[in-house]
Amino acid sequence: MNAFRIGHGYDVHRLTAGRKLILGGAEVPFDRGLLGHSDADVLTHAVMDALLGAAGLGDIGKLFPDHDPAYAGISSLLLLDRVVERLGEAGYRVGNVDATLVAQQPKLAAFIPQMRQNLAKHLGVPQDQVNVKATTEEGLGFTGTGQGMAAHAVALLECN
Repeated sequence: MNAFRIGHGYDVHRLTAGRKLILGGAEVPFDRGLLGHSDADVLTHAVMDALLGAAGLGDIGKLFPDHDPAYAGISSLLLLDRVVERLGEAGYRVGNVDATLVAQQPKLAAFIPQMRQNLAKHLGVPQDQVNVKATTEEGLGFTGTGQGMAAHAVALLECN
């Protein structure tokens, strides 16, 4: 087994009325939330896919299918706990995670410390091993027009 493994994750969700906006497990006050089968936490979904990709364990759609009622409305942080368990069973531990949220609005800087803290806690790593950034797309594309949000993440795994 290699000493290190790197993975990339990407996720996108449409914004819609009548849902809470959850990002990295933090509730962000906004007039819309993300549409999805679970809590639609686009940031945590991208992080999970990066981790699963690094370990060669597929993706969140494979592990937590959107047609399974067991995952309806579930917190993505609980799903992240399950991903971390699988990583441990496969002989990996999290080295670090770096993620970027892509959203025109709302402004997210004030919520990033809570997102980092939540993710680090569920990943079982110190907070300085989790980085979260936010950017806009200057009004371009579906994120720039406020139709949805996206997130990218990269993760480094170390072999146990």
